[in-house]
Amino acid sequence: MLKTLCTKILFGWLGFTETVTEPLPPKCIIALAPHTSNWDFIIGNLYSGTKNYRSDFLMKKEWFFWPMGILMRKLGGIPVYRSKQMHSTDIIAERARNSSTFRLCITPEGTRKAQADWKKGFYYIALKAEIPILLYALDYAERRIVCTKTIIPNGNIEEQMKEIKDYYKNFKGLHPKQFKI
Repeated sequence: MLKTLCTKILFGWLGFTETVTEPLPPKCIIALAPHTSNWDFIIGNLYSGTKNYRSDFLMKKEWFFWPMGILMRKLGGIPVYRSKQMHSTDIIAERARNSSTFRLCITPEGTRKAQADWKKGFYYIALKAEIPILLYALDYAERRIVCTKTIIPNGNIEEQMKEIKDYYKNFKGLHPKQFKI
């Protein structure tokens, strides 16, 4: 029933389509960009609902206040404490290695504002856990959800981050001026 409702809302009422050619493995990082609006969170959750899978996500700790924190955790939210040096990539990579299914959606920009210096934590988690990175785009101009590329981290972060950014350069977020490569 939830799958039917999510499908009706996302592909019916909101008019999105999908161009997804990459298979979804049991363990992966889902890099989602451009991230320019809180609507991205809603669209992403609707999409995973249409596919009947859960994807965890990282979100700043400020969203985990009571009672919102209960809902965020239920949806798969993992709070990020930016002020603490916690070796989060090591902790999350270990969690991925020890799980039979692990899907974590991360927005590489780390914010909804224009940010050319993307965060690299998603890459390091995938590298340490030895899992692929699926490149998902929310293209509001075309009302499409797109995933046509998978990156297998090889440790050459500069080259692979350039490849990732090049993939996203033609997609338009809800607020295009807030997306910078």
